[in-house]
Amino acid sequence: MDTLALILGLFFLIKGGAYLFEGSLAVSMKLNIPRFIIGMTVVSFATSAPELVVSVQSAIMGYPDLALGNIVGSNIANVAFVLGIVVLLSPLKIEPVFYKFDWPIMMVVTLLFYFLIQSDSALTRIEGAVLVFAMIAYLFVILFFQKSRLVEDEVFEEEVTMKYTKIAYLILFGGFLLWLGSEVLIKGAVGLASKLGVSERIISVSIIAFGTSIPELSTSIIAIMNKEHKISIGNLIGSNIFDMLGIIGLTGLLSPIYISDKALISNDLIWMIFVAFLILPLVFFPNKMKLARAEGVILILVYALFIGRLF
Repeated sequence: MDTLALILGLFFLIKGGAYLFEGSLAVSMKLNIPRFIIGMTVVSFATSAPELVVSVQSAIMGYPDLALGNIVGSNIANVAFVLGIVVLLSPLKIEPVFYKFDWPIMMVVTLLFYFLIQSDSALTRIEGAVLVFAMIAYLFVILFFQKSRLVEDEVFEEEVTMKYTKIAYLILFGGFLLWLGSEVLIKGAVGLASKLGVSERIISVSIIAFGTSIPELSTSIIAIMNKEHKISIGNLIGSNIFDMLGIIGLTGLLSPIYISDKALISNDLIWMIFVAFLILPLVFFPNKMKLARAEGVILILVYALFIGRLF
């Protein structure tokens, strides 16, 4: 039953996030909000809604390791597994903005995230506020200095004609599924961890994190199958930055996170830093400014090693 609850919870989260995304995007376009602002705000928040709801609910329900482990595991999965699959299917050409902006910002945020948590094995409301402030600063930089890089998704042009009744249904039902999914998933994860004799942290950084990364993986695969080349390493890096600053920052503001399983700091966060750093040398060696299939294999093997060491 716990395994079934875990699967159903992930399914509800993914579907709820999809409905919320579709409804939010439609109403934003009906209000004639500029597309680059929609991409930076509505799309980012809606696609990260599953992680946000799971982290907030976990912290409030008294499972801090689930709250933080979900984000740490998702960041590792995004860079190692999702990016690995993407470049296995279609090698990526890397633009100079990667090492001039994307990667340095991600490393600064990753190290800030680590030191705030490592200093006291917790994330207090003040530290949560620091992360949220950093998120606002990041959005400001994107809005005023990097907005030409924001991707406009033409797939949703038809949603402008959607009736407000359907939009309301999508948003409300999507929100309900997110809440239901988080409740079911958290209870299933705690029960499964108890039965397997492993910590909640291990379940969160592996199974839950992988599940909440499925939307990013499916979106990337669909884009490649349709020969859509807008997908880039910057998208995944941006998602990780948003997770560390926005999701955990908001979670810490609403409910301080006090870590019980210290391996989350001594092992998982170290892996997150390592994986974040790893992509820089992979971009330059052996193929300069390109991630090819060899690099994809390396990334997937690194992810397999991370998961293998957990169990």
